[in-house]
Amino acid sequence: MASSTSVSGLIKWLAKDPWRDAFLGVLDEHVGSVLDDHGLLQFDDLAGLIDVHWTMTVWGCAFEDFLTQDIPGTGYMIDDYLKRRGWKESARNRAYIAALKSAVMSLYEVSGIKPGESFQARDLIRGGEPVLISERTATKTMRPWDRLALRVVKLRGSRVIGGGLLPIDIDESELLLKAVENKAGSDPIQVDGLAPLISRIFLESMIEQVIDPDEPVMVNSEGDAIEFIRIVFRLTDQAAHAAVRKALDRSSELESVASDQWDWIERQNPAGKFGRAKEQGGLAWITKSSSGGLVLGNIELKARTIEMSVNSQERAERGQRVLAELLKGMVDFPLLERQTLQQALNEQSEAPPSDAELPAIDPEERRRIIRDAMDRHYREQLDEPILALDGLSPRTASKSDKGRQKLETWLKRLENQNARHESDNPMSSYDTTWLWEELGMTDRRK
Repeated sequence: MASSTSVSGLIKWLAKDPWRDAFLGVLDEHVGSVLDDHGLLQFDDLAGLIDVHWTMTVWGCAFEDFLTQDIPGTGYMIDDYLKRRGWKESARNRAYIAALKSAVMSLYEVSGIKPGESFQARDLIRGGEPVLISERTATKTMRPWDRLALRVVKLRGSRVIGGGLLPIDIDESELLLKAVENKAGSDPIQVDGLAPLISRIFLESMIEQVIDPDEPVMVNSEGDAIEFIRIVFRLTDQAAHAAVRKALDRSSELESVASDQWDWIERQNPAGKFGRAKEQGGLAWITKSSSGGLVLGNIELKARTIEMSVNSQERAERGQRVLAELLKGMVDFPLLERQTLQQALNEQSEAPPSDAELPAIDPEERRRIIRDAMDRHYREQLDEPILALDGLSPRTASKSDKGRQKLETWLKRLENQNARHESDNPMSSYDTTWLWEELGMTDRRK
């Protein structure tokens, strides 16, 4: 809410007839279907499921929505209040309350944040250039490219925000924007009446996080769930090392990476493979070799065994066949050891850190190391398929209008995620300017 303004008088006025019953109808538009879907009997039950703060924020969104509505046969509550009690309000409060009547709920993208002072807000639904919003408190927790549902209130030559501010996840906001874009039909969405839909989208997202917290699904390029499997073949003859090494070196499917170590490579990666990962809705775990091939697994020749490590059951079955055929007569039937991704994460979190794992590094040197690693990571990604870009690489996506739209969202998501790290984390200050420049996207960074 705008600094030094208050709507407490308006809220008290809401208890009077006929405003109370009329407001309950608007509140039902915002939360009724959500309550029904989750077996909640009344509005107050939401606070026990999500959070008191966000419950009351949604109430505030519904209240502000009610203030903009002309109630049939009754008119606007704001007009009634100002006529009867406006003399009790300060001049600033009267101006703010009057401006609320025409303020419209929309979805905004945040940029140009000056903590404790202001931010730039671009209306993603109605379009146009970003506008400057004066705001003290909320700017202290905002991050670049956050998406917020709010009302912009014009107050004495400046713009401030209303009391109902809802953070909307980027994925949820994309669904909202698509719904608005496709508003034609038998039940078109009224762009000036999106507030109830925004409240429902926000509540459903919050409740889903409580009931079923997001746990990213990690998949490989084929869309198979990640599972770490080690295939161990015992050599039938310990003196067969030379023959085994020769057979592995000769294979076109293997690439030597060190003494007695090989990568199992797929040099022709079908474009459709990344589609399977996309269909699974997971995060893709993709590793490429120095020659550009897709790494399917790793092989190591030891004193008495030869071992293959892969990241899915499907690759394990295929890898067994590959090695059994290459080393026919030189190895016995294999044994398998497996570990799920969660087991590996649990094992890592339970392991006590050693001195070797926590070297004493100067903070500036640590920032440089992480910055260089991120540079390499993102530079490699420029030419790799990205699920969020429909399986296109960033460079390819930058060559079409549709691709550039998705690329803009992807780049802003990267910046937003980095900015959410703690301030002492080197990733929070990582500058992605070069990525925008490399892809010819600087005109969209606003």
